[in-house]
Amino acid sequence: MQDRHIAKIAVELSLAPGQVQAVAGLLGEGGTVPFIARYRKEATGSLDEVAIATIRDRLEQLAELDKRREAILKSLEERQLLTEELNGKIRAAETMAVLEDIYLPFRPKRRTRATIAREKGLEPLAAVLFAQRDGTDPAAEAAAFVDAEKGVESVEDALAGARDIIAEWVNENQEARAKMRDLFAAKGLFKSKVIADKEAEGAKYRDYFEWEEPVARAPSHRVLAMRRGENEKVLTLLIAPPEEDALRLLEGQFITGKGPASEQVREAVHDSYKRLLCWSMETETRLETKKRADEAAIRVFADNLRQLLLAPPLGQKSVMAIDPGFRTGCKVVCLDRQGKLLHNDTIYPHFSEEGKVKAAETLRLLAERFSVEAIAVGNGTAGRETEAFVRALGLPDIPVIMVNESGASVYSASQVARDEFPDQDVTVRGSVSIGRRLVDPLAELVKIDPKAIGVGQYQHDVDQGALKRSLDDVVSSCVNAVGVEVNTASPQLLTYVSGLGPQLAANIVAYRNANGPFAARESLRKVPRLGPKAFEQAAGFLRIRDGANPLDASAVHPESYPVVEAMARDLSCSVVDLVTDESKRKIIDIAKYVTEKVGIPTLKDIMDELAKPGRDPREKFESVTFTEGIEKLDDLRPGMKLPGVVTNVTAFGAFVDVGVHQDGLVHVSQLADRYVSDPNQVVKVAQRVEVTVLDVDLDRKRISLSMKQGATGERKEAAAGPPAERAPRDPRRPDKPRQDRQKQDKKKPEPAPFNNPFARAFGKDKK
Repeated sequence: MQDRHIAKIAVELSLAPGQVQAVAGLLGEGGTVPFIARYRKEATGSLDEVAIATIRDRLEQLAELDKRREAILKSLEERQLLTEELNGKIRAAETMAVLEDIYLPFRPKRRTRATIAREKGLEPLAAVLFAQRDGTDPAAEAAAFVDAEKGVESVEDALAGARDIIAEWVNENQEARAKMRDLFAAKGLFKSKVIADKEAEGAKYRDYFEWEEPVARAPSHRVLAMRRGENEKVLTLLIAPPEEDALRLLEGQFITGKGPASEQVREAVHDSYKRLLCWSMETETRLETKKRADEAAIRVFADNLRQLLLAPPLGQKSVMAIDPGFRTGCKVVCLDRQGKLLHNDTIYPHFSEEGKVKAAETLRLLAERFSVEAIAVGNGTAGRETEAFVRALGLPDIPVIMVNESGASVYSASQVARDEFPDQDVTVRGSVSIGRRLVDPLAELVKIDPKAIGVGQYQHDVDQGALKRSLDDVVSSCVNAVGVEVNTASPQLLTYVSGLGPQLAANIVAYRNANGPFAARESLRKVPRLGPKAFEQAAGFLRIRDGANPLDASAVHPESYPVVEAMARDLSCSVVDLVTDESKRKIIDIAKYVTEKVGIPTLKDIMDELAKPGRDPREKFESVTFTEGIEKLDDLRPGMKLPGVVTNVTAFGAFVDVGVHQDGLVHVSQLADRYVSDPNQVVKVAQRVEVTVLDVDLDRKRISLSMKQGATGERKEAAAGPPAERAPRDPRRPDKPRQDRQKQDKKKPEPAPFNNPFARAFGKDKK
């Protein structure tokens, strides 16, 4: 790894070069982000996963830049265009944009108007005009270049060709491009308009039919919405700063005189901007704003996914799971404490009175027969009705819990589900998924493509490679933070353990099936193809409950077992005594056990694990009971205060399930009694909240909610749209919007994300 990359990243991230160097080295040796963060704190200075992943991504970006740099140098050298000065500029370029600007004049290009003009011998004339010397007569100079054989029929033809060459010079000027890039970033505007006769077809984009917004302030969801409208051929979308500002900038750089020659240059500059530079910069700005929008949308998705995966588990219980339905009935499955399918049945409580009586009898018998400890009801169609029916049975000491079933149908039709339940149909598989995700959301949700879980924002519009990497990072981080019981884990769960992957996960399960449960972590070395490096990366995140060595059930890495054993020897006790006797742990002086490889951070982690071996970092499970009698949109009234569960957090607010098969929006302006810039500061997915109904739109099936303490249900303007975006706060008076923007909004209302059909939570209307 080049030292300059290390130094650059250290400055960018405000880290010590040694920290960056250590991370780069560990990554180069095959270390994973979770492993480095958890077990190499001494080397990295206790950097967390976010910092380590950022270093990893930046190293890759710089490597990609270097790859492009070498390709350009090779191309120039092969064409004998590489000078010492050019070589220096290329090697000093720190961004891809600057690198491409330097290369632009030398890039092989198709025949352009300037190329054709050069072929006609007009470049000397262009040079004379571009010099803009006093007394230069353009017509007189051009007369010498009139040549019918070359296609230059007149003086005007000669001047037009010269201007084409000057226009290309302006377009390829590195300084001009840098200034124009800054202008597009600072003063560029998104301008969207509806395509003629597309008003009805594109009604969902009506907020953008005549819309204008600064590039610098456009939030991710609106950038992606406008781009989608353009891709669907409903909108036209342009990006540009005020034209007069752009022309003024270029004239200031290239117009150096006041005579006729300067007027020719001025004409060429205007042509260069309108025909070449404007479109080039718009393309760059489109790519840059798309990248920023993608990053923001992916960040929202990743945050939501992390919160969902780390939702509190019910724990190992015997569960009855019900996938509700009206006409087709409710599919019922019974699972044991390990999630094994014991029985499945179908009941019809909503079809007739006779069906209701029979369904009640069936559920009572199943609850007794399989010692059911909890009942999970999917939140899809007929969910609230089924929940009410089950609660009315009055089954003693058996909680009834609504479970979000988003993605259950994706799982039930997957190869994973077919492998697990080859003899069951999709309805049984889906019901099993509902039950298992109540017991342990993380273990079940890793079987589903994260995009199908539905907690994102425009996930189909963003860069799919970047999205997959981010989501894989999140799943891996969550799995390794919780730890995995190696003797019961599915291949899908094991796949995300640090150092493993699909093949090693399958090998572990195959070995377990052939030889019985693993008795100790050390036994993992017997798994085919699981070598020393994979063992080092994975062992600390794998758990073996009730094994001979209590450390095998903890996050203490096997490489640190000798340290714990030394502590036990010094106290004349066993490792078990250290785990069970707090008084013995209190007298340990960890400083005595510091070595070259084991420092205070690791020793503190070891002591924490001895106190609570293999502790689950997830919060304690709490169920939510929706308000009785509130089961559909028609039941809602402004002013109602209802319990709910956060199902999705976006840049503009949070969606909350209040039990009516349609999530409501708590706009960012309604999340708290204070100003909120980031909804994640206030709410998270799966959080239990209390909301007030502000407004219900039955026609469009939309609900406005508030979490403000004083909300009364009276429709306020703030609830209709995003004032936090519409009126940015003055940094000197964060409690007041900027007046200039506020006045502007009175002239042109901003499209509300609430009215954006793509800004929705994962749905009650689909599985």
